[in-house]
Amino acid sequence: MGSHYWISADRRADRDRLRAGIDLPPLLARVEAHRRLRGPYTAAGAVLRAIGADALARCPELGPRHHIEILTAAPEFEGAVPPIESTLEQESESGARTRYQARLHTLRLAHGLAEFLRDYLTALGDGPRTLVLEDVQEADPTDHEFVAVLLQRLSPSQLTVVVGTAAGPPAEAPGPVSISLPETLRERTVRVDEPAGPGAPGDPADAEGSGSGGSLVEGLDEATLGGLARAYVATECTGDDPRQRAAYQSLSAADRAALHDERRLALLARGERSLLLGAVPYHAEQGGDPAGAGAAALREAQLYCKNLGLYHAAAELGERGRAVVDRASRPELWWDLTGDVTTSLSAIGRAEEAEARYDEARAISTDPLIHMHAAYGTAMLFARHYGDQRRDAKQARRWLNQAVAIASLLPDPKERAFYSVFHRNGIALVETREGRPEEALRLLNEGMARLDRELEPGEQLLHRTGLRYNRAQVYGMSGRLEEALADYSSVIEVDPNFHDHYFNRGNVLRRLGRNKEAIEDYERALRLSPPFPEAYYNRGDARLELGDVDGALADFDRVLELDPEHVDARLNRAALRCDLDDVDGAWADVTAGLAYAPENPHLLCVKGRILVERGEAAAAREVLTAALGIDDGLAEAWAIRGGLGYESGDLVAAISDLSRAVELLGTPEIRYNRAMVYQAAGRFAEAAADYRAVLEVTDDVDATARLADCLRATSTSAAV
Repeated sequence: MGSHYWISADRRADRDRLRAGIDLPPLLARVEAHRRLRGPYTAAGAVLRAIGADALARCPELGPRHHIEILTAAPEFEGAVPPIESTLEQESESGARTRYQARLHTLRLAHGLAEFLRDYLTALGDGPRTLVLEDVQEADPTDHEFVAVLLQRLSPSQLTVVVGTAAGPPAEAPGPVSISLPETLRERTVRVDEPAGPGAPGDPADAEGSGSGGSLVEGLDEATLGGLARAYVATECTGDDPRQRAAYQSLSAADRAALHDERRLALLARGERSLLLGAVPYHAEQGGDPAGAGAAALREAQLYCKNLGLYHAAAELGERGRAVVDRASRPELWWDLTGDVTTSLSAIGRAEEAEARYDEARAISTDPLIHMHAAYGTAMLFARHYGDQRRDAKQARRWLNQAVAIASLLPDPKERAFYSVFHRNGIALVETREGRPEEALRLLNEGMARLDRELEPGEQLLHRTGLRYNRAQVYGMSGRLEEALADYSSVIEVDPNFHDHYFNRGNVLRRLGRNKEAIEDYERALRLSPPFPEAYYNRGDARLELGDVDGALADFDRVLELDPEHVDARLNRAALRCDLDDVDGAWADVTAGLAYAPENPHLLCVKGRILVERGEAAAAREVLTAALGIDDGLAEAWAIRGGLGYESGDLVAAISDLSRAVELLGTPEIRYNRAMVYQAAGRFAEAAADYRAVLEVTDDVDATARLADCLRATSTSAAV
């Protein structure tokens, strides 16, 4: 079967030598992962550029299937695959946004990219290949996810992945991590390493003068020195040739800046969008005008990344922009950079860092708009982004009230109306979180009415649609499903290409019992997004309710392919496999699920059911009792344990357990089983009552016959 490999050494030449000692399949591609080259998805985009044209020619269906992933990782494929359908936010002239991609969006993209690669390799059909990824220690977190997913999902018998890093494991991305590359490397690769040696390359941007490495270039003429330095800059200063680096460091600051400007212009002339996310802004900030061209390039890249949900890069680019911009002369640009840093940090679970940026803005600015925006942003940290230990509705309300107060003083009447309503929408969120949905609805309704009065019909359409969307969510939480459905449908009319709208409306339709329509919405959501485990899971549930067992099983399989730790999918597939008499498959799912959630009562219940099937009554009783100790409202566990009591002859315990199950659920099956136990215990009148209840909703022949037996027994007993 072979192995994946992790080659760890500081020098590229050493990694090449170590790799040459491994017997590898033919090379598919060798790509660089350093984020300075092309920012997010530097490695994934390079893979696409290497194989994409051939893949789309061989497998034209892969373009429509994976166009979102392809265009996000390699925007140069614009025109070769269908475009990403634009949403209301992307069409907004102001560039404003009210919704952002979820933190897990990039993980979904990684799965889609891995499937694109898998299907292309299958189409090639000429045996395993090797993919070499270099400088992964400097990769953006999007490429961390891409590499980790490749290692987890693609077998070395199809693609041998060789990961090259400097000595030591790559650092984990800051904040919550959806899939850990360091952990995956440890678990999924054979490590081939070499001890770290002296003189590892570093970032030359901090170099001053010609001191470091001067002996390597001593005596070289100016032309040779310049050529070496230019060659180093042509690697985007990621190369590890010591003479090139020493030559670069030997130049004056002005000469280095000139080389960066020359390189930036050459890259711009290539017209490749992804270069604007990595090498171009890097050279702009190192060139002759960092505060002007540098800040502008960094801001453009930051905004692009934020809007695509590439939040780690957006935060990093924004911090670099803040470092070079002159805040005194360009305060608006400084705040734009800062505001989107905070938004990006919040989205990836780094709320403490976001709060520090808001505090910094408050400390150095007297601009009321900045204070208003910072107050609202800080409120959202306490209302939404902080974990349970720091989430604080009182603090959120305090900051929101400040934002509302500032908004009420804005001189422009339309801005005053808009921001007042926008910030009261935040208060509505707090009211919802504190269990006061009616108050939240009042705030939302009043806000929508005010904007209708004070703005023109097409003004602030994006934010007005966002208010209706939020009202739909509150309606859904309150059980007012028809009203939620109407609002979601209205939102979809004006914003038909955002996947979450369909997912949320599908959930409402499911709750209304309209499963066929729900399935249609889930399928639309899946067409508008990269692989989306939750949509597959909910579609599987809806299919199961419609009796489509094969479809439901396929959906649960798909969920677990994308997210092996999805406990609910494990549970549902285990139960479904039990129904299909696939006891071994059900046991495997239960075992895997309990490894992630050892005290999940529903998984324990299915485990008890399987143990009954296996004839292990004592073990089953123990597991079912443990499940009921965690959740005594689990009707199925009471019913199964009642059946065990019946089988063992303990009719009193069986009746007790089955009666509790009837109280909780009372399905015909449970009533029938209790009737059988009553009948065996000679309690014929109670048995007859249960059989009658069964026959009120079914035409069960056995229940009819048993009812007759009980009535005869009751009659005989009365006669005696």
